[in-house]
Amino acid sequence: MPAPAAGPFRSEHDLLGDREVPAAAYYGVHTLRAVENFPITGTPISAYPDLVSALASVKEAAALANRDLGLLDDRKVDAIAQACEEIRAGRLHDHFVVDVIQGGAGTSTNMNANEVIANRALELLGHERGAYGHLHPLEDVNAGQSTNDVYPTAVKLALQLAAARLLEAMEVLRQAFAAKAEEFADVLKMGRTQLQDAVPMTLGQEFAAYAVMLDEDRARLAEACALISEINLGGTAIGTGLNAHPDYAALACRHLGAITGIPFTVAGDLVEATQDMGAFVQLSGVLKRIAVKLSKTCNDLRLLSCGPRAGLAEINLPPVQAGSSIMPGKVNPVIPEVVNQIAFEVIGNDVTVTFAAEAGQLQLNAFEPVIAHSLLKSIGHLRAGCLTLAERCVTGITANREHLARLVEQSIGLATALNPHIGYEQATAVAQEALTTGAAVHDLVLAKGLLTQEQLREILHPDNLARPHTRTATTARA
Repeated sequence: MPAPAAGPFRSEHDLLGDREVPAAAYYGVHTLRAVENFPITGTPISAYPDLVSALASVKEAAALANRDLGLLDDRKVDAIAQACEEIRAGRLHDHFVVDVIQGGAGTSTNMNANEVIANRALELLGHERGAYGHLHPLEDVNAGQSTNDVYPTAVKLALQLAAARLLEAMEVLRQAFAAKAEEFADVLKMGRTQLQDAVPMTLGQEFAAYAVMLDEDRARLAEACALISEINLGGTAIGTGLNAHPDYAALACRHLGAITGIPFTVAGDLVEATQDMGAFVQLSGVLKRIAVKLSKTCNDLRLLSCGPRAGLAEINLPPVQAGSSIMPGKVNPVIPEVVNQIAFEVIGNDVTVTFAAEAGQLQLNAFEPVIAHSLLKSIGHLRAGCLTLAERCVTGITANREHLARLVEQSIGLATALNPHIGYEQATAVAQEALTTGAAVHDLVLAKGLLTQEQLREILHPDNLARPHTRTATTARA
């Protein structure tokens, strides 16, 4: 290995020959070539700090395992571990420069990590960057490893870290909907099916359903995260463990768990685990599920608030910005709209993950970089969307109570509540007449002598309409 240059560049060597690397760079020749080869998205892996930190965690766990096995001396391991700790603390991320989408199944990402860690470790040992005769990116930092076990392990760890924050954001949004459900618990309104009047409910019930939907999706996401706690670290190239000590996999997994606090387990069959993308597909499907249901909720918020004079106008979304450059006073539902767009993106990312997982061949899937990019992007954007929706929209929603009460009084949907008391045919006739004449169902029933005022008052009591079983049980107990 040539000695590092004293000027603005240093010379490094790989199988293709010598290249000049910026002397100030912590990355090396392999990273340099990857940057040249993959000018694809313009987004470096440093855009995903969780992935960079995860790579450092895996490299530190590997070094500690190799020390336990007597394969790396304490001095090298200490330097590697300190470099990794610094990276996990946020340092040197700007030297992780390879594009997130790359050929080679993530090899360029692994090389980038090896070189940055090695060069920082060399500094800690008192040497110049590029002096690989003292500590080598591949011989030492990558000892007992392959991209094919390091990269998927790091991706799984990064996804765990990112998903934990998404779970927290979803809980913030769930609590926002739950608070509104409590606030609107006494607000009677008409429920709708197929956009037509159905039967009465409370606005609180409507918002409580959104909270429950989020809670269900949080449970599904937690289950999906449990599936990505199984790793193939120690399988090296194809899962056979070639060039790794027989005890390395278990030791590295144990150290990774200690470093991250996440209980990882070694896959039962490392050959299978190296090629199987099923856990990523499962996670992507759950993210799509979250996106679809979140988008549906945003559709509802936009519809319920449409107006303010010519629409449903049942609720008011908080105004956050002017809605038009030409229509004075117009305010648009921009927060639900941006969350809708996040959902569209996540659904598209799921298609990408599906095709990439399917395209794997034999003992390796070469398309994990686009899987990682898609999943991390989906998780990050969903998290931002949940927090934005909670803070900039849901917490400020108000109900148009008087308007909702009038809609209930005027709706022919009230006839449904009368079925058990006057029969389906009579109820249908009342509903049709109400629709034709514009008269209220309540008034028509009284005029026809079908029920008394007292009977109607009990049947059409808000609690009996929105929570019939609860009121019936209360009445029975009384």
